[in-house]
Amino acid sequence: MPLPVIHITAVQEDAWQTLRAFTNARIALGSAGTAIPVKEVLQFRMAHANARDAVFSILEVDRLSADLQRLRLPFLVVHSQAADRTIYLQRPDLGRRLNPRSAERLLEHQHDYDVVIIVADGLSATAINNNALPVLINLVGDLQQNHYVIAPIVIAREARVALGDEIASLLRARLSIMLIGERPGLSAPASMGAYLTYDPVAGLNDERRNCISNIHAKGLQPNLAAQKIYYLCKEALRLKISGVQLKDEATGISGSDNFQLPKTT
Repeated sequence: MPLPVIHITAVQEDAWQTLRAFTNARIALGSAGTAIPVKEVLQFRMAHANARDAVFSILEVDRLSADLQRLRLPFLVVHSQAADRTIYLQRPDLGRRLNPRSAERLLEHQHDYDVVIIVADGLSATAINNNALPVLINLVGDLQQNHYVIAPIVIAREARVALGDEIASLLRARLSIMLIGERPGLSAPASMGAYLTYDPVAGLNDERRNCISNIHAKGLQPNLAAQKIYYLCKEALRLKISGVQLKDEATGISGSDNFQLPKTT
């Protein structure tokens, strides 16, 4: 019996192939006959798998705690009312409220703070594991150098953005800054966002927040993100507003990278 004849179809590149050098978006994939090239199909499946893994990734609390101790920064660990990852994904409302034990712990640290920084897993703990520390190093340095009163940094598990409102309200902080893992995309499974809210209380709408998104190695670099966050923080506290009323009018952002981890002995 003769062997079947296999016809190999050459991949045809798209005319705008050169644009791929400027974006991670899935453009100019080319074609193989009437289909997408096998290479692109496999890369899509890999990207989809990475995004799913990011959703179920675990916040490295021990490593983050050790880093904060090296920075000599006080911190607290809290948990939302979502007991585990499955419940967190099924019940977004529970991720927006603290469990009772965490709320009691925060009440013990009440003070008149200018700023509280919250580090939350969100929908991609990988994003926090990769990007939170360099943002914290630069941001905390700028806040300290300008004499803002900073609350203990709060590490929040199974957290949604709105959980920052309750945390800040219980601590009596005028402004909350939440660093949180964003919903993974097929080209950015480890992207972190930063949300700023002035005068936060539970139940606020998103129009009261400023958001800086796409913070990761191939997006907005962490040190530049810290500069933008600091600018909006300073303006929010000066003008007593945030959200749609507060505009990013910064020009020539170039901040300090002077704040360094202390050397261990």
